[in-house]
Amino acid sequence: MYAAGRIRILRAVSAVALATALPLFLTSCGDGGGATAESSATAPVKTFDCLTEAQAKAGSITFKDTGGNAVDGYLAGAGTTGIVLAHQADGNVCQWVPKALELAGSGYRVLAIDSNGDEPPEVVAGAQLLRSKGAKKLVLMGASKGGTSVLAAAAKVAPAPDAVVSLSAPERYGQMDAAAAVPGLTAPILYMAADGDTAFADSTKALSKASVKAAENSLYIVTGANHGVSMLDDAGNWAKVTAFLKKYGG
Repeated sequence: MYAAGRIRILRAVSAVALATALPLFLTSCGDGGGATAESSATAPVKTFDCLTEAQAKAGSITFKDTGGNAVDGYLAGAGTTGIVLAHQADGNVCQWVPKALELAGSGYRVLAIDSNGDEPPEVVAGAQLLRSKGAKKLVLMGASKGGTSVLAAAAKVAPAPDAVVSLSAPERYGQMDAAAAVPGLTAPILYMAADGDTAFADSTKALSKASVKAAENSLYIVTGANHGVSMLDDAGNWAKVTAFLKKYGG
């Protein structure tokens, strides 16, 4: 009787001691840099209004650029050819989502980047991401400032991309200097701008002229005044781009 009662008392004391010590132990682990439940929780991935719930769940992604900064994006499709899409200054990832879905349906693995403003590190990291997911061939495509960014990034991607598409790109945008990058690019490049989009048609012509080492240098100055992605609403213009993608992306 006495022994049994003593055991019950010891167990009760042990339980109280454990309950008291456990929070202190967890707190000391957190203070020492260990992950607590709160600190280790994964931040929610950004979603976009242009995506359905199913699309957002399947394709919303956050990755790190080459400087370690978080970048949001939308990933769609499969296959062994990856395409990075960089949007204009007046847009976000949604600007490319309709074409991203179409390209994904055609057998490409597509990453539309939601730019934070430091585009070449984002594009380079996006290229690395697609390659890590099985892309054997790689195309960089961007519109307006996104066109400047893919040209600047193409000089930094290793191995070099298989092709680049630049739509209505200025020669320079912020700290990005496509004019300095394109003379050294050897990948095939498709340039497109509208003749009524005068300043950007002029910059596109200048970039094309400077691309002296490109394996193919296709320059299309199309009719109208559309800018960047909006040129691709024209079926003929989009056909030029998709033919180029098929030629070099397979």
